Amino acid sequence: MTEAPETIIPQRYPFSDPVRLDLDPRYARLRREQPLTRVRMPFGEPAWLATRHADVRTVLGDPRFSRAASVGRDEPRNTPRRMQAGILEMDPPEHTRLRRLVAKAFTARRVEQLRPRTRQVADELVDGMLAAGPPADLVEHLATPLPIRVICDLLGVPVTDQDRFHTWSEAIVSTTSLTGEQAQQYVDNLLAYMGELIARRHEEPTDDLLGAMVRARDADDRLDAEEVVRLAAGLLAAGHETTVSQIPNFVYVLLTRPEEWARLRADPQLVPNAVEELMRFVPLGASSAFARYALEDVELGGVLVRAGEPVVVSIPSANRDETVFVEPDRLDLTRQSNPHLGFGHGVHHCVGAQLARMELQVVLETLIDRTPGLRLAVPESALTWKSGLLVRGPVALPVAW
Repeated sequence: MTEAPETIIPQRYPFSDPVRLDLDPRYARLRREQPLTRVRMPFGEPAWLATRHADVRTVLGDPRFSRAASVGRDEPRNTPRRMQAGILEMDPPEHTRLRRLVAKAFTARRVEQLRPRTRQVADELVDGMLAAGPPADLVEHLATPLPIRVICDLLGVPVTDQDRFHTWSEAIVSTTSLTGEQAQQYVDNLLAYMGELIARRHEEPTDDLLGAMVRARDADDRLDAEEVVRLAAGLLAAGHETTVSQIPNFVYVLLTRPEEWARLRADPQLVPNAVEELMRFVPLGASSAFARYALEDVELGGVLVRAGEPVVVSIPSANRDETVFVEPDRLDLTRQSNPHLGFGHGVHHCVGAQLARMELQVVLETLIDRTPGLRLAVPESALTWKSGLLVRGPVALPVAW
């Protein structure tokens, strides 16, 4: 085992600013030589960083590592102020109680029922993009509105309010793009907005997810009012922010590898497999977040993590682990063994994973069908990438066909 953590000088983390969708080469070295290393994020106490697939799975899935223990601690983070994370800072059984309420809305069967409507929305949005003519921004015309419309339909949120809550949702993924005051104001606005919608459900019951949450609370008080509001706001924000970024990320990766785009065009049946491989290959996270705290001494990656110490994980690094994936730095749309961690792992595994999968599949299938000649309309070097956020993605993706 390594020496005691107080004798180790933590490395600054993130190691570097994100560049496009490139993964810092230091992760590969750490996986080989120092899979658990001490790091210091811009704010909060020092932490261990896990980089190997097995260790990341352990931290995310082993009950000896706790999210609830972060409450009241100076949690390692990218933002000056520690924002309340709602269900993301709970452990079972409290976490289970809340997650069970919404999990039924995101089952594979329920998501499949949404697929025809999602395809209809995608076709309508592509119609608009084609009418606008090339070059057209894929982010504006397709990547942003589609996930918003789908989550609005599911929750029962007026899509006419999308500009407002999409703006406020940035607080969920912001590191430095917003000031602390702005981020808190956006969160407050989002919570107030969801509170108003939920209050209406008490007066006028509905069959959407918000209505179901209100009925569950009214039936036996399993939820208090604040829990309902925070859970609904989190679902609205998380239900579209990551997919809004992943759609242009996936398309960018495919269009900058024309042979892979051609492969998908020739065999659209590969799309579901391609989505899983792109989830593995694309490093969506610009940094780590949501530290887990050891509840007891745990040996991990040849290191003794002491009780009370925080551990952060790099999912992008885990998804490039050479001991798990053959040629991990190569995009292989036909990859068969693919235990990626793109949707997380353990009790906090993304509740909307099936929904995101379906949306990403529909987008690729629609683009293959409607715009088989799709290509970037500008050089790669001309693209501008998001900054100051927990997620990566192009600000705009001009395309032609």
